[in-house]
Amino acid sequence: MLNFFKAYKKFAIVFAIISIIIISIFYNILKVDKPLPIYQPADVSTELVDSTIQHKIKYHKIADFSLINQNGDTITQETYKDKIYVADFFFTTCQTICPIMTDNMVDIQKEIKNDDEVMLLSHSVTPKIDSVAQLKRYAIKKGVIDSKWNLVTGDKGEIYRLARKSYLAVKDDGMPDDYGMVHTENFMLIDKKRQIRGYYDGTKKDEIKRLLQDLKTLKKEYED
Repeated sequence: MLNFFKAYKKFAIVFAIISIIIISIFYNILKVDKPLPIYQPADVSTELVDSTIQHKIKYHKIADFSLINQNGDTITQETYKDKIYVADFFFTTCQTICPIMTDNMVDIQKEIKNDDEVMLLSHSVTPKIDSVAQLKRYAIKKGVIDSKWNLVTGDKGEIYRLARKSYLAVKDDGMPDDYGMVHTENFMLIDKKRQIRGYYDGTKKDEIKRLLQDLKTLKKEYED
């Protein structure tokens, strides 16, 4: 009888060790981050998307662009080549959600300021008001790091098309032939292929935390 219990004890120990190994393997498999989605126009609310592309279901990416930043420098898609970036739309005289969004973008800037792989890009929806000088004053006030974050102005039609045909993030104000834009609280996470990988409410701290976590997940795609 004693020998039986000794044998059973050995079996129990071996079984426990094997069980721990199996559980560890399954845990590591399950905790692997899932790839972030790639957003297409058909995935986004129609009020934010130009009617000509609302039903597009694949191959969407941010179009080429040429805009001017707070230092008077020309900013194009080449500025963001091989970069992950967070984009939004705002205007400097906004007194509602913009100050909150900008403060949250400042928080993101703090997290990525030493990361050469990540940048920020904010587009003005009132480019006539937001001159280079106005953007510079705003950038200084908010503590914008020029090498990390571009605040851009330029041709209103180009910004409108970027907003509604590329970033899928701005409402049309309904005025004919006016390129009227009603910006939203959206922050967009853009990958190195100029694809949209996430939308976030830029006024909410918990959404900023989610964005930063998604940023870590996205960076892992480029580790191999």
